[in-house]
Amino acid sequence: MNARDTILARIREALRVPAPLPHLKSRNAQAAAVPAAAGGHAGLTVLPLDVATPWLPDGGDSPAEQLQLLTENLEKLRATVVQVADAQAAAEYVARLAHDRGWGRVAYHDHSLVGPLAAALPCETYRVDAPACDKRALESCDAGITTCEALISQTGSLLVSSATGGGRGLSILPHVHVVVATLDQIVPTLGDALHQAKERHAGRLPSMLSFITGPSRTGDIERILVLGAHGPKELFVILVG
Repeated sequence: MNARDTILARIREALRVPAPLPHLKSRNAQAAAVPAAAGGHAGLTVLPLDVATPWLPDGGDSPAEQLQLLTENLEKLRATVVQVADAQAAAEYVARLAHDRGWGRVAYHDHSLVGPLAAALPCETYRVDAPACDKRALESCDAGITTCEALISQTGSLLVSSATGGGRGLSILPHVHVVVATLDQIVPTLGDALHQAKERHAGRLPSMLSFITGPSRTGDIERILVLGAHGPKELFVILVG
């Protein structure tokens, strides 16, 4: 047998011989697993959705716990979290941030949460959903302001979409990403965030959905953490309410 025949033989054996199921803490979970019908492969099984739950991070049972977990996880990821009372306070915070950082131009999109922040900025603004949006102009902006679909306390992630993020480029191209959201957008798990987005868009999900977990980073070179490798170097999350 050559190498190809050996590999295919091992695949056929793996599909034929049942293997112990991974990550099962109880016999009830193993009993709930059902064989996969596709192709008649007895060795393949479908696990119940809740099997992975014991290994996933806690998402919190109450709104207060979810807010605390979200804040802690975002700060561990080197994001900046700011909680303000209302939209005016959010606008004042972003205006101070732009002034202190010396931002020359900030990009934003048309949204009821984002508009007041953009109007209060002491610098030039660039609206990405206006006619003839220029990608090169967006790249030259110091920061971008968006909203999001949901905030996930379980992982400290933000679910953004092309519908709530001003398209595909606004949350990626500027060096700083500012996200404004309300406290009722916090959900405990990744699954809850996707379910909520599906309900919000009546089953017709936007063309782009993305989870943002802290500023862009990489550790590819000698395991040295570098922020801003493939996207914004800084992430600010402003919670209104």
